Amino acid sequence: MKSRRRFLATSLAAGVLAVHRSAFAHGNAEHADKAASDIPKEQQEWGIAGDAKSVSRTIAIVMTDEMRFIPDRIEVRLGETIRFTHENRGAVMHEMVVGTPKSLAEHAELMQRFPGMEHDEPWMAHVAPGGRGEMRWHFNRAGEFQFACLIPGHFQAGMIGTIKVG
Repeated sequence: MKSRRRFLATSLAAGVLAVHRSAFAHGNAEHADKAASDIPKEQQEWGIAGDAKSVSRTIAIVMTDEMRFIPDRIEVRLGETIRFTHENRGAVMHEMVVGTPKSLAEHAELMQRFPGMEHDEPWMAHVAPGGRGEMRWHFNRAGEFQFACLIPGHFQAGMIGTIKVG
């Protein structure tokens, strides 16, 4: 009986530590907004990094600790460059990563295995609790894509949205 309690207490402590560590996997500070010249231009299946001077419109995204994006469905015209602004209304770190369902699932699996993994690509924005962020993306490929929070546990909890480009 005593060893069972010790096992349960140890398991609970390990679980709390894992959740606490994963909440800040990307650090406590927001990533600085990159100058257009600093953004690598590498074509992805879902588009390419956008320039500030080419922005067609701005879409505000809210991130919550209920593991939701508001809005969670976006429609974009082919050829538009969107400036996404991000507001994290939660008490834990959130991010918005754009990609295909396959690329996001693969990245989410990596984040589960390596929660402290550092990465910074033009198709992702990391936003500290109570913070704001920004990202620009040029949608030059038609299709239905997704955006998700890949902080361990968030993707699995359903923090996913859809972008329809057409």
